[in-house]
Amino acid sequence: MKLSESVKSISYLKAHASELIREVSENKKSLIITQNGEAKAIVQDLESYEQMKDSLTLLKILAQSSKSKIDGKFKPAKKSFQDLRSRTKELE
Repeated sequence: MKLSESVKSISYLKAHASELIREVSENKKSLIITQNGEAKAIVQDLESYEQMKDSLTLLKILAQSSKSKIDGKFKPAKKSFQDLRSRTKELE
């Protein structure tokens, strides 16, 4: 689907909802919905949405990790494993 075919008005969406949902689901493409000539919403298939959310979550974790490293808020893996071993021994 070309980008020009991916832009639909809200009135078109209302009139052709089931057809557009099927098309989005089958083709894994997003639709841009306009209202009064301005882009207002995106219609996207569920699988693509979930993948995007997972990717954003991983990027957020990476950004937080980088910040922690820069701030000096980390410890070596060896020390982390030692701490875990002592905690599990305390629970026994």
